[in-house]
Amino acid sequence: MIVAFSVTPLGVGEEVGEYVADAVRVVRESGLPHRTDAMFTSIEGDWDEVMDVVKRAVAAVEARAPRVSVVLKADIRQGVTDGLTSKVETVERHLCAPEDRRARQG
Repeated sequence: MIVAFSVTPLGVGEEVGEYVADAVRVVRESGLPHRTDAMFTSIEGDWDEVMDVVKRAVAAVEARAPRVSVVLKADIRQGVTDGLTSKVETVERHLCAPEDRRARQG
């Protein structure tokens, strides 16, 4: 499964980067495949391990902020691994110029 989530501290002012870094640190230390961009951190693994990491990431922010907002989206698909990479590769393949796509198809 892949979970994309964001953790936002509330009540700490406009500069939230150091709080978000606490959450991302938990994800990175988990050892699970992950990616972080400007809006979300995506993490891949089985239900229990991913949700444990999300819970600990939220707790890291909650320890320093009076209120926390969490947005979470999950793609639950049994038997799929390396989805973080393969999904992007599929889209990139479709973005190739039409003449490149036709050449690959033979």
